[in-house]
Amino acid sequence: MRVFSGVQPTGNIHLGNYLGALKQFVELQDDNECIYCIVDLHAITIPKDPIQLHEHVLDVAALYMAIGIDPKKSTIFVQSDVPGHSELAWILTCSSYMGELSRMTQFKDKSKGQESAPTGIFSYPLLMAADILLYDAEVVPVGNDQKQHIEITRDLAIRVNNRFGDDTFVVPDGRFIKAGARVMSLDDPTSKMSKSAESEMSRISLLDDAAKIKKAIMRATTDSDGIIKYDPVNKPGISNLLSIYAAMSGESIESLEARYAGEGYGTLKKDLVEVVKEGLAPIQSRYAEIRQSQELIDVLKVGAEKANAIAEVTIKRVKEKYGLGIGI
Repeated sequence: MRVFSGVQPTGNIHLGNYLGALKQFVELQDDNECIYCIVDLHAITIPKDPIQLHEHVLDVAALYMAIGIDPKKSTIFVQSDVPGHSELAWILTCSSYMGELSRMTQFKDKSKGQESAPTGIFSYPLLMAADILLYDAEVVPVGNDQKQHIEITRDLAIRVNNRFGDDTFVVPDGRFIKAGARVMSLDDPTSKMSKSAESEMSRISLLDDAAKIKKAIMRATTDSDGIIKYDPVNKPGISNLLSIYAAMSGESIESLEARYAGEGYGTLKKDLVEVVKEGLAPIQSRYAEIRQSQELIDVLKVGAEKANAIAEVTIKRVKEKYGLGIGI
């Protein structure tokens, strides 16, 4: 199957991104044709410093490779290096409706309290749909919070196909993380872990040093009953720590509950610090090597060439359906 997904270059990738989506990227590449993008056009819906944005693009590309995405197996490229994303986004804009875009949860959240929201935030789902449909992707590995974006992508593809024929777009399916594996904020386990959260202690980023990892985990919010049990409703804090432990170690939550029965939260937290440090150490080492090498630029150049070759075929087909251009 052809797989597509992307990550915004908005700063250091955290454990929620890694465990929620990026680990899937690695798992899928052995048996599928995988296309992975750094979606820099999405990042500019909010003003960014140009130099910082460029550096963040390279950071994410290096982390893609550091976590195990192999450029010999997968295509890695930068979104703005492929003009087809913007071109298809406009075509989809002309096949979408204000009502469906205004109902998007992300738009409601990001525009809340603003007298006038940026147009880019409103039309963001159309660019994301273009990202996916441009490559005839059959599978899109994303976190659970992206379900609504996959739904509108499918709706758009079906709408256009109903008008022009089923050979216009491949209708994609989302591949979502397993129940219980969603990573929540360390200081507010009722909210997901986020790069935009004000507190640095709310998250662990893949490039955090040992001291920061220890500080964030040891300060993580739990509860007062001292019982180590997975119960996301009544014990969200300790459940979140168990989820992270299981995802990073490969051990089941049930076995962790049994091992730490009768132990205090402090013991679990101290052990989790070591598990996270050990899990991130090889990623951090590989990242440092890649980030300073010419290999990174070469991979992105080759990836853009591969992505453009696929995108141009799709754009030509779609433009012909709409009656655009003269077919050159």
